[in-house]
Amino acid sequence: MKTYDEKHIKNVVLLGSHGSGKTTLAETMLFEAGLITRRGRIEDGNTVSDHTELERERRYSTQSSCMHTEWRNYKINLIDTPGLDELAGEMVPAIRVADTCVLLLNARNGVEVGTELVWEHVAPTARPVILAINQLDQAGADFDACVAQAREQFGSAVTVMQYPVEQGEGFHRIIDLLKMTMYVFKDEGGKPLKEPIPESERERAEQLHKELVEKAAENDERLMERYFEEGELDEDGMSEGLRLGMRDRTCFPVFCLSALRNMGSGRLMGFIDNVAPSATDMPAAATVEGGELPCRVEGPTVLFTFKTTMEPHAGRLTLFKVMSGELRESMDLENVDSGTVERFNQLFILSGKERKAVDRLVAGDIGGALKLRNTGTGHTLCAKGAEQHLLPIDFPEPRLHRTIRAADAKLDEKLHTALLELQQEDPSLRLRYNRDTGEQLIGTLGEIHLGVVEWKLAKQFKISAEFGTPRVPYRETIRRPAAAMYRHKKQTGGSGQFGEVHLRIEPWYEGMPEPTGLGVRSKEYVDLPTGGKLAFYNCITGGVIDNRFLPSILKGIMEKMERGPLTGSPARDIRVMVHDGKMHPVDSNDISFRIAGLMAFKDAFTQADPQLMEPIQSVEVRVPEDLMGDVMTDLQGRRSIIEGIEGAGRIQVVKAQVPVAELDRYSTRLRSLTQGRGVHTERFLEYRAVPMELQQKLVHGHQQEEVLA
Repeated sequence: MKTYDEKHIKNVVLLGSHGSGKTTLAETMLFEAGLITRRGRIEDGNTVSDHTELERERRYSTQSSCMHTEWRNYKINLIDTPGLDELAGEMVPAIRVADTCVLLLNARNGVEVGTELVWEHVAPTARPVILAINQLDQAGADFDACVAQAREQFGSAVTVMQYPVEQGEGFHRIIDLLKMTMYVFKDEGGKPLKEPIPESERERAEQLHKELVEKAAENDERLMERYFEEGELDEDGMSEGLRLGMRDRTCFPVFCLSALRNMGSGRLMGFIDNVAPSATDMPAAATVEGGELPCRVEGPTVLFTFKTTMEPHAGRLTLFKVMSGELRESMDLENVDSGTVERFNQLFILSGKERKAVDRLVAGDIGGALKLRNTGTGHTLCAKGAEQHLLPIDFPEPRLHRTIRAADAKLDEKLHTALLELQQEDPSLRLRYNRDTGEQLIGTLGEIHLGVVEWKLAKQFKISAEFGTPRVPYRETIRRPAAAMYRHKKQTGGSGQFGEVHLRIEPWYEGMPEPTGLGVRSKEYVDLPTGGKLAFYNCITGGVIDNRFLPSILKGIMEKMERGPLTGSPARDIRVMVHDGKMHPVDSNDISFRIAGLMAFKDAFTQADPQLMEPIQSVEVRVPEDLMGDVMTDLQGRRSIIEGIEGAGRIQVVKAQVPVAELDRYSTRLRSLTQGRGVHTERFLEYRAVPMELQQKLVHGHQQEEVLA
C-alpha cells in the first residue's frame, strides 16, 4: 500500500441500530475498492469484520473491527461497530478516534430505538455525522419518513444530498443533488450509469438543490457573498461549505444506499474522500492538563490507544490512532499512563483479522502493534519530552451486577486471571470484590454483554462460571444512647484473664457537641473501611484502667463493628465513651480488655435501638415520553422517591432515589418495559434507614442463617 499524507486519510466509524446493515456496508466498501474480490455474507459467517467465532455463531457484531480501503487517492480507515447498546463499550472508543460517523438508518424502520441509543454516545463528542438511509430496496422502505424522523430527532442539520426515484424492490435510481445527476444501477449493483435528471423529477431536484446550496453557503461568509452575487455555487464551493458544516455539526448529509445490492456505496465513499473532514480539519484533541494537541505531522509523536485484544498465538494486540507526528518501526515511546517505555517493533494496518505490516504511520492514521506489555486501552504514548496526556475514554457505567465464581472451585484462580484479561479487552466490564459480603462481582451493560463474557470464559478459557444475585451491603447503626458493662474473667490455673469495661454509646454525626457528665481525656476518630466513622473517647479517671489497655478495648469494639449484631453487616457512625472499669495487677492483659470491650459494646448496641441502613442509588432513567407511565409505575413499586422529570426532546429523563435492594436486574426489566428504548444510569447516593417491617424480616432471615450455619 502506498503511503498517504495526513490530508488524504479519513477515519470513519459505522454506527447504527442492530440490523441496519453496517457490516454489509463495510463489506461492500471493501469490495468496491478492490480490497476483496468477493463479498461475504453475515449468514455465511465469512465477512471481513465479523470474523470471530462468537460473531459467526450469533450472526451479529459483538466487537468493533478495523479495516481500510483505498478510494481515488484517499485511504479510508473503517471501524465497524456493534449495533446493540449493551455492547457500547466497543462503540465508544471507535467514535473517539473517528473523524466522521456514518450513521445508518433502516429505510423501513427509520430512527429506531437503537438509533436513539447510538446518538446518545455520538452527540457529546461533536463528531461530524453522515446519515446513510440503507435498505431502500426492501419492501416498506420510506425515504421521506426517514428524513422526517431524522430531523425530529437530530434537528435541522439533517441535509438531503440524494433521494431515491423508486423505493422497494424497484429501487435502482438515485438523484444526486450535489452533482445534479441521476445514478442508474443494474440489478446486481456496482458502478452506475450517469444520466440527466428526468423532467418528472426536475422540479423537486432543483428545489432540494437550492436548499443544499443555501446550507453549504451559510457555513462561510465568503461563500455566502458569492451565493448572493451569483445565485449559485459550483461543486467545489458547495463541497467546501459542506465540509465546514460537517465539522461544525450544522450539516448532517443524507445519502441513499442498498448495501446488500451494492447501490450507492461508491458515491458515499467519494463524498467521504472529497468532503468529509480529515483529522487535520478537526479541532485539536484535548489534554488532561487543559491544553490542546493539533493533528499535525510536524508535531511531536503522540499516540492514543483505543482497543486491546488478546491474539491466541501472537499475544496482546493494541490498536491506536497517531494523534500527532509520525511513528516508525523500532521507535521507543513513553506511556504517560503507566510510566513505562514501549518499543514498537512491528507496525500493522488491519482488515478484520488480517494484519499488513507497514514501516511507518503518520498523523491521523490508525494502526496496531503487538506486545506492548504495559499499555492498555485509553492510554497516551508520546516521544520523550513531548509531555502530552490526552483525555481518557469515558466508558459507560455498568447497569447489571452479578456475583461470579467458577463452577469448579479449583479454577477460581484461573477465573480471576481470565476476567482480568477480558477487562483489558473491554474496560466497560467492571470487576470488584465486595469486602462486606465476600463476593466477587462483575458489572456489565446488560444481559447480552454478560452472555458474551460467559461465552468467552467457556470457549476461550474453558471455564464454566456461575452467576448469582449480589447480596445488598447493608450497614448497622443506633438511634439512641445506651450504656453497658462487661467483666471478662477466666481462671485456668496460674495467670488468668481479667478485664472489666464500662462504656456508653450514642449515635455520631458531624459537628455534634461533646459528651456531658464525663471528663474527656483523649479522643480518636476512626474512618471505617466500610464507610462512616467511629468516635472513641477515653473518659477514664482515677487510673482504673491503664492507658496501655485502651487500644485493646478499641480493637475489640472495631472487631464487633465489622459484623454488627442485627444482620452481621458493618456498623458505622457511633460514638463510644469508655468511662470506667477494673483491672487486676496480675491477670489483666490485652486479650482480656479486647474481649471485655467487644462484649460491652455488643450489649450496649442491642439496647440502643439498633437500625439497619441500606444503600440508596441516584438513578436517571431516559425513556420516550409515550412510555413514561409504565416506567413510573414500576419505579414507584420499587420504594423509589421520584425527584423530578426533565424533558430532552422526545426523551424524558426521570430522576429518582432507589434502594439498591430494588434494582436487581432493573436494566433487563427496563428494556422489557420500553421495548429496548429506555436506558438508565445509577450512582451511589447515601445510606438510609430501612423501613422497620423490612428490617424485622431481614434480621429474622439472618438469625435463621446463623442457626443453619
